[in-house]
Amino acid sequence: MADLITIDDPDDPRLRDYTGLTDVELRRRREPAEGLFIAEGEKVIRRARHAGYEMRSMLLSAKWIDLMRDVIDEVPAPVYAVSPELAERVTGYHVHRGALASMQRKPLPTAGELLATARRVAVMEAVNDHTNIGAIFRSAAALGMDAVLLSPDCADPLYRRSVKVSMGAVFSVPYARLDTWPKSLEAVREAGFELLALTPDEKADSIDRVAPHRMDRVALMLGAEGEGLSTRALVAADRWVRIPMAHGVDSLNVGAAAAVAFYAVASGRPRT
Repeated sequence: MADLITIDDPDDPRLRDYTGLTDVELRRRREPAEGLFIAEGEKVIRRARHAGYEMRSMLLSAKWIDLMRDVIDEVPAPVYAVSPELAERVTGYHVHRGALASMQRKPLPTAGELLATARRVAVMEAVNDHTNIGAIFRSAAALGMDAVLLSPDCADPLYRRSVKVSMGAVFSVPYARLDTWPKSLEAVREAGFELLALTPDEKADSIDRVAPHRMDRVALMLGAEGEGLSTRALVAADRWVRIPMAHGVDSLNVGAAAAVAFYAVASGRPRT
């Protein structure tokens, strides 16, 4: 059973995991280095625990203590009870959902380990917006993608904003970072995957015509918002595919485009 500890000092060192949550650069440096991430909200905290992440501590406002009582009773980690005002001073923002948990990261699998069993993989290049990362993971989980591979400069899927936007779906889809880019794509191809680059370029084939759901193994490549896939990535791909559009619209937000493309890639696959 966790210890329930009331804290009224925002400088209490026990709250260090939660300080400055709105300072993106600080958290980008601290969290991976210290092996932690922040889960926000009851559902996300429960999904993180269900996915096997160890809890370091919880930060709760009073009204959330009863709602999280079963979790408090099950975990050995300390639970810090604070006022909403103190939580805002510590974190830097008003914690609307009133419940935060500091979770311990797990070692990431290698790309090779994921490719050995996957058939449908999303590959992201330089997607560094945390909202887009979260949206893409949520769609990947919902639409049957088996894994996600990230170029070295992609944003952290376990950053608080990504986890929140994905509603914890980042815990459902295994992911790995590629060591070099785009050289590591050759290993994806050698594992038997067709590399499909998603681009609005007119030279690309319609994704409907390519029918990726009939292919044995597909790796769908996605680029960052605005810039899209780099020239190097496009050259490394086996085929270019595009989403047919109407009314003069030439592109979609990468999160929306990913959802459409994932459906095309995984359509017809059995789901649980």
